[in-house]
Amino acid sequence: MKLKKFGNTEARIYDLVKPIADEYGLIVWDVRFEKEGACWYLRVMLDRMDEAVTIQDCENVTRPLNKLLDETDPIAQSYTLEVGSAGVERELLRETHFDACEGCEVRVRFIRPLESGVRELSGTLISCDKETVTVAVEEETAQYPLSGIAFVRLADFDFGTDVETD
Repeated sequence: MKLKKFGNTEARIYDLVKPIADEYGLIVWDVRFEKEGACWYLRVMLDRMDEAVTIQDCENVTRPLNKLLDETDPIAQSYTLEVGSAGVERELLRETHFDACEGCEVRVRFIRPLESGVRELSGTLISCDKETVTVAVEEETAQYPLSGIAFVRLADFDFGTDVETD
């Protein structure tokens, strides 16, 4: 795994969408300009500190962003714009993601099993730098090289099973 940085297109779009997101109390979690098959996708992923991103939030950002993209035309080829939530089990890819999630529960998947045979672990994210991720699992803290990690995601959330049945 390698920490990602914004490309030129993604950085330009981030600069366009950030003031719109700020207006609605949203955080621009990520911007991706990706090719899938023959099609290009501009994906803007949003987050909010204390509550979930709603469909209305996505619409509130999409409408002015779409207009701004039409006016400024920062991308030469055709593409599909997608604005959505970053999701509860979002992958941490950028330095800002790791900074924002320090102290959070994460799931780390390794490319190859560790010497102990463990291929995946869950723990608390302590820190991340350009070469290592530090995670606390129970009472022990360990550093893992980014080069040996397939992904780091926020850990599964327990939505509870408090469903009443008759």
